[in-house]
Amino acid sequence: MSNPLMQPWTGAHGLPPFDALQAEHFAPAFQAALAQHLAEIEAIASQAEPPSFDNTVAALDASGRALTQLEHLFYTLAASATSPALQAAQRELAGPLAAHSSAVFMHQGLFRRVDSLYQQRAGLGLTAEQVRLLERMHLDFQRAGAQLAPQARARYAEVMTQLAKLNTRFAQNVLAAESDYQLRLTDEADLAGLPDFVRAAARQAALDRGLDAGVHVITLSRSLIVPFLTFSARRDLREQAWRAWVGRGDDTGATDNRDICRDILALRAEQARLHGHACYADYALEDTMARSQQAVLGLLERVWHPALAAQAREREAVQGAMAAAGANHPLEAWDWRYYAEQARRARFDLDEAEVKPYFALERMVAAMFDCASRLFGLQFKARPDIAGYHPDVRTYEVLNADGSLRGLFMQDNFARPTKRSGAWMNPLRNQSRALGATPIILNNNNFARGAAGEPTLLSFDDVRTLFHEFGHGLHGLLSDVAYERLAGTQVLRDFVELPSQLYEHWMAEPSVLKQFARHWQTDEPLPDALLAKLQAARQFGQGYETLRYTASALVDLAAHALPEAPADVVAFERDTLATWGLPAEVGMNHRLTHFQHLFSSAGYAAGYYVYLWAEVLDCDAFDAFVEAGDAFDPEVAARLRACILSAGNSREPGEAFRAFRGRDPVVEPMLKDRGLLLN
Repeated sequence: MSNPLMQPWTGAHGLPPFDALQAEHFAPAFQAALAQHLAEIEAIASQAEPPSFDNTVAALDASGRALTQLEHLFYTLAASATSPALQAAQRELAGPLAAHSSAVFMHQGLFRRVDSLYQQRAGLGLTAEQVRLLERMHLDFQRAGAQLAPQARARYAEVMTQLAKLNTRFAQNVLAAESDYQLRLTDEADLAGLPDFVRAAARQAALDRGLDAGVHVITLSRSLIVPFLTFSARRDLREQAWRAWVGRGDDTGATDNRDICRDILALRAEQARLHGHACYADYALEDTMARSQQAVLGLLERVWHPALAAQAREREAVQGAMAAAGANHPLEAWDWRYYAEQARRARFDLDEAEVKPYFALERMVAAMFDCASRLFGLQFKARPDIAGYHPDVRTYEVLNADGSLRGLFMQDNFARPTKRSGAWMNPLRNQSRALGATPIILNNNNFARGAAGEPTLLSFDDVRTLFHEFGHGLHGLLSDVAYERLAGTQVLRDFVELPSQLYEHWMAEPSVLKQFARHWQTDEPLPDALLAKLQAARQFGQGYETLRYTASALVDLAAHALPEAPADVVAFERDTLATWGLPAEVGMNHRLTHFQHLFSSAGYAAGYYVYLWAEVLDCDAFDAFVEAGDAFDPEVAARLRACILSAGNSREPGEAFRAFRGRDPVVEPMLKDRGLLLN
């Protein structure tokens, strides 16, 4: 039987034949692609001609096309539509793929050519983008261990292979813990307090799992468990759900991640030592805007203490709501959202059950497209004839203002047992002028699907997530660089969240809400009075949410600042939070044992702070529109596109921000936006 992955991909826009793919196709396809890439690397490294930008740097950027497209596809399916067979393939391939990366970036002949060009880069007559590519490529080799002594290089490659295997096991354990959990609600008493939209989502989750009529299910999907914790009047069930949610990976069963976390931290500490660093945090932060632990801690401390004070004020309101309800039990973590909602409702006369019918998913997708059209002249043409890897995937051709093709956008919005939690953007193909490649960009969300025949209704937080991921999507779609290595979101980690978090601002613009937030049954627009309540209540709960995020960032940094892994990661986490004085009823966004940002890959390791760092940038950046007097000001939008969204990694991020804003960023707009600016 022929392998469709080893044939030309002849789907629309070069998409693979999704319907013909089987898990067993990947291993032989990767084997062929890895061999082809190694042959290309050897040809570049062994050529007789002296190194030049074109025959070495540009050639390296253009190499491995078959492998790159295969990796994009494989990791997309592993995250969004996995299966036992695909997970087995992922475990099998994790080591060889990591070993291949080491073989490429430790190739001494290749590195000598790149290093020779790097040393003389000032005199080569290169464009600014070519210099940037050469510098970034040289750094890729350095950070992959190319300059280590032979014995250290061999050990470094072993470490990276072991880490890849552990990352895969960690992610698969989290998915198993999440997909296996079901809190079944079997009678009316179990549903006490739940508004219709939560009941509908829980019923649909039960149907998706083939359960009997009348049963409702709460899963660990954020879009379902957070509303359950917010509205359920059953304190005993809230506690069950909360303990399952925060306990993922912290158990003694098959999904126990405690030893895996410790082993990953130990290997990362060794990785850092091989580079001459005292700890992994120093190694990771070397290639960021922050550059140092001190800079990161300075920012986290800047918000921690105001957030503690804000949460203390919020606690008074929450305890007032408890007293009004006649609750005489202690305030626990599984109580906070429930009574905070009561307090918000009393203080602002705002009921989320009243708000949510105005935020149907389809209308919010239309809103995010419309904002992109008004800002950047983009058009989005639905292509239902272009199938994705799952029936939930929706495909759109993205057109420039003149009707020419900009790229392809695919969106997968719903939670499934075969899909990891969270929300993310990834490319199926990056943009590159040198390769003639238009981008194919995918957004994944995990919204709880509405009942059959009814729309999926989003919370305000869900809408923010929708816009956030599309901000990443625009970063990929609007990329306009010559070289694939610099395209789209391949920027420094504490800069990558700027476009996504900046785009969140438009979801709350009154003109956008008035146009698109319409009641799904009556088509009435969001009433002015309700909009005013939403705006008035916007900062309520920011102390709690800021502490949850910052606690996770502090634990991440502390764990990766250790010279050796802690013996007990759960005890280390607990002790770190106690040192910072985190109130017990608050908790963390992510505990270490299910912290996929940190342990499914190294992407955000010692880097969870980046959302706050980027928030400083995004709040200051949006102020440029505020100062212009128009959230859609064409001149500011054009500058944003040229300096940041189209530039990818073709310029240093601080320089890119200064080109857009005319100065370095300031922190006050972020503190003001969160309600943490002290007078």
